[in-house]
Amino acid sequence: MAKAMKLSALALPLAGLLLVACGSSSKNGTAATTKASSGSTAAAGTTAGAATTQAATATTAAAAATTAAASATGGKDSLKGVCPDTVTVQTDWNPEAEHGHLYQMIGPGYTVNADKKSVVGSLVDSKGNDTGVKLEVRSGGPAIGFQTVSAQMYLDDKITLGYIYTDEGVQFSKSQPTIAVFAPFEKNPQMIMWDPATYPDVNTIADLGKKNATIQYFGGGAYMEDYLIPTGVLKKEQTDGSYDGTPAKFVASGGKLAQQGFASAEPYIYKNEVKQWGKDVKFQLIHDTGYPIYSQAISVRAADKDKLAPCLKKLVPIMQQATVNYIKDPANTNKLILELVTKFNNGWVYSQGVADYSVKTMKDLGLVANGPDKTLGNMEESRVQKIIDIVGPAVNSSGKPIKDGLKPADMITNEFIDSSIGL
Repeated sequence: MAKAMKLSALALPLAGLLLVACGSSSKNGTAATTKASSGSTAAAGTTAGAATTQAATATTAAAAATTAAASATGGKDSLKGVCPDTVTVQTDWNPEAEHGHLYQMIGPGYTVNADKKSVVGSLVDSKGNDTGVKLEVRSGGPAIGFQTVSAQMYLDDKITLGYIYTDEGVQFSKSQPTIAVFAPFEKNPQMIMWDPATYPDVNTIADLGKKNATIQYFGGGAYMEDYLIPTGVLKKEQTDGSYDGTPAKFVASGGKLAQQGFASAEPYIYKNEVKQWGKDVKFQLIHDTGYPIYSQAISVRAADKDKLAPCLKKLVPIMQQATVNYIKDPANTNKLILELVTKFNNGWVYSQGVADYSVKTMKDLGLVANGPDKTLGNMEESRVQKIIDIVGPAVNSSGKPIKDGLKPADMITNEFIDSSIGL
């Protein structure tokens, strides 16, 4: 989710900016994976003090006035008695537009917990009707000590749903199995970017490999260490896994370095908010290299799927429609996202410009889009099988094997998807 982290307290020309490039889960089990592009461990450490100055729980000013006006519960979308009283979703990073589909479902009168970096409000349907249960959205990354969402879900059974990347699901299929029930992204936003002036004839990541360009990335990234390097797209000696989320090295190199990032964030940030760069970058999506993970797929603990099935049957279509509505009209939800960033006050800086660019890019690049059957949010087994085939052998060789006989049906299900909902 991604991507413009700054340490506002610092005044140094480059060290003062901490940008990050989100991405899939890392092999070493740390959630920093790539969301570190959205924030590295350094950011969490330097800004923890600022976060604690916030009140433990702050209710929005409009809460009292809007609660009375909220629509009555009930109707076909009522979740009361079907879902948990509070549906808790664990995300993988700070509030950002890539999470807009969740915040779209937060109704008026919500409560912000600045210490826990979470927000709770009425879960509303596409017409703003209160469904009779609460929705809690929890931030990830620094808020959970950069653990994987898988680990957090197995540490806290109050979490109903979590963001799981397909390669993370493969990695922890034996120890912390999860099943994805809804994919808000058709394509993973993660990319590799480079300076088109330095590399005018480079159009793909494979081209970068042929140029022997050095690529910065967050160490442990499965897309790099289990795919791009082993398949020869890139040579190990031209990759640098010490990327810390800041633009310092990229800028100082004068464009010689390439770098990971999120297509829905960094191109805007580097051109408009990194003053020392201030120009366009070029990029290719990791997805387009043949690594088709589902990014931030809404998932349940595998053992909970049957118990939650009645809830998911009603909730997943609400999530699908919320995604459609957010992409079509994000303004109000983006206001909430920006409000949460301010109130959480943990060093994560996120601007209106980035939010607007993100939504436009998610549409323009088909990051959020219908699948081949015109349905938003369903998943293809062939894509999941490809990731099992790529990541499985690498994980097995690490001494922490995946589930024996792992197959796509163990990791995803479309049984709760409403096939009539799409963009």
